[in-house]
Amino acid sequence: MRILLAANASYVPPRGGATRSNITWLDLAAAAGHECRIVAAELAQDRAGRLDQIRDEQIEAVPVESERQDGVEALRRGSVLVLSAADPGRRTRLLRDQMAAFHPDWVLVSSEDLGQVLLREAALGAPGRVVYLAHTPQLFPFGPASWNPNAEGTEHVRQCAGIVAIGHHTAGYIEKHLGRRPAVIHPPIYGRPPYERFASGAQSLITLVNPCAVKGISIFLELAKRFPEYPFAALPGWGTTDADRRDLLALPNVRLLANVRDIAQVLRVTRVLLMPSLWYEGFGLSVMEAMLYGVPVISSDSGGLLEAKQGTRFVLPVRPIERYLPEFDEHGLPSPVVPPQDVAPWAEALSALLTEPGLYREESETSRERALRFVSAIQPELLVEYLSSLSPGGEGRAATREAAPARTSLETLSPEKRALLLERLRGRRAPPRE
Repeated sequence: MRILLAANASYVPPRGGATRSNITWLDLAAAAGHECRIVAAELAQDRAGRLDQIRDEQIEAVPVESERQDGVEALRRGSVLVLSAADPGRRTRLLRDQMAAFHPDWVLVSSEDLGQVLLREAALGAPGRVVYLAHTPQLFPFGPASWNPNAEGTEHVRQCAGIVAIGHHTAGYIEKHLGRRPAVIHPPIYGRPPYERFASGAQSLITLVNPCAVKGISIFLELAKRFPEYPFAALPGWGTTDADRRDLLALPNVRLLANVRDIAQVLRVTRVLLMPSLWYEGFGLSVMEAMLYGVPVISSDSGGLLEAKQGTRFVLPVRPIERYLPEFDEHGLPSPVVPPQDVAPWAEALSALLTEPGLYREESETSRERALRFVSAIQPELLVEYLSSLSPGGEGRAATREAAPARTSLETLSPEKRALLLERLRGRRAPPRE
């Protein structure tokens, strides 16, 4: 098969659970003999820092001269060709060109496509051969968690030949709000066994991944203040702003961690992982990764985190984010209005894990046992098998340019139009817990 993935996210290097999941799926498909390409975003800002990350994470990315075009970076990452464009319009044209030249059997469109611009282009260029990879509920065009609900985008998702959800909770959310039951395929991002059991020490860290407002940085900062004698650490991610970094570095017991190729490098020095997410989570890959190595996790009860925790303890309530301001941070993301949080249950749970060795060992062992059971049941080849089982156009119908006028990408909107777009988010309630 020829497989083409389209996403408005960076893949060299990949950032976040969605990109790591997608690149793992494509790596496995390429290893099985399928020809794979990616049309992705290029991080134009801080180019030197990006190159440093590629080097530090030992990502082998080889320039491909035959694919050189104006405004396009062409790199071969292993067996997968990655074509990146910083300009959103250029990225859309690149997707169109690749569908015409590469003739993919399937075009996978990741949900990191706010406004569904790439999805619409894929539906026009490869009718009946589009599969939607549903990772992030906020980026779906439907449902109460959506940042940009719209009927056209919803119809494009509904008419895809296939929809893949990364967990059962997300699948239920999609079925409820879209009316189609997706295939549930857990991303095989957890590496190969055996999985080392990381021993906790007095100097091990209390860690937060991707510190930012929606991931609960406010709870993390308050806990660091309440436990000044313990070392805390934050691993910056796609949502971390300059203001977040300043707030973290203002506390003497908090350190920032460098980006790593393998999250195990961070978990190896982690005593407790905090996941106080305040938005609706699709699954919680970091939770499963920590548990796999015996690192206890204290998480919120938001969305798919309950599924990721697999019935282990320390799942705590939060007041979820209910609305966003019509303004954007330096990453182009809407600014959430974070409700005040009751940190007392979090402090109580963290204190128990830090001061009761027997409880810590029990939670570590239970978490590891359930994570091992979960990961051992994942079928790495399942996405390729799913694509092979689909019939082009089997569930969708072809879109036409006349019937579906182009919708503007959020990235290309003026500040005024962005404000109008997100005005509807004022007062939007958080999705119900299912």
